[in-house]
Amino acid sequence: MGLISSILTLPLAPVRGTAWVLDQVITAAEQEYYDPEPVRAQLALLEQDLNNGVIDDEEFDRREDELLDRLDAIEEYRRSTGNAS
Repeated sequence: MGLISSILTLPLAPVRGTAWVLDQVITAAEQEYYDPEPVRAQLALLEQDLNNGVIDDEEFDRREDELLDRLDAIEEYRRSTGNAS
């Protein structure tokens, strides 16, 4: 039965292969999107900009809130998927 089913489903092999590749791309994209390290690096650069006078307190607070919200979303996603580090 294994040989017959393999022969009968052979035309579907490219579809299964494409689906596997798409799944791998989606997984890699999610890992990159939900990586907290780039957000933390942006927070550090933001603080540097504030200390160097590149941005004012109001701009710092606005952008810091956005980045902290992003970190919260990442943490929530990682908790919900069991990928918390």
